Amino acid sequence: TLEAIACAQKAGKTCAFIDAEHALDPIYAQKLGVDIDQLLVSQPDTGEQALEICDALARSGAVDLIVVDSVAALTPKAEIEGEMGDSHMGLQARMLSQAMRKLTGNLKQSNCMCIFINQIRMKIGVMFGN
Repeated sequence: TLEAIACAQKAGKTCAFIDAEHALDPIYAQKLGVDIDQLLVSQPDTGEQALEICDALARSGAVDLIVVDSVAALTPKAEIEGEMGDSHMGLQARMLSQAMRKLTGNLKQSNCMCIFINQIRMKIGVMFGN
């Protein structure tokens, strides 16, 4: 995705990077061709905040490419503020589902592309279908 940003910037496009993981390495990004000085970077505290920023950027019409890194790091505010061990079943899924319904139309109207990065998690010792 950093390479996609570099290509878009070379084509004169404006790009944003929503760093939910707080792990963007500017030196590595520059080595891949990203102009860090021209990249809009946000490091939100909650999943809701990240998705609101994404929606605001899309609605603004000023951004051509938005990258959200990563879906796994979009933690709902209730989970962050809750106690350890509290159950928050389905909270992230509901938050993402609602955001996608809202974002889809705004992205289409603004002709903005949004790339969501996610992670694959594996259960150790699990065989096919378990």
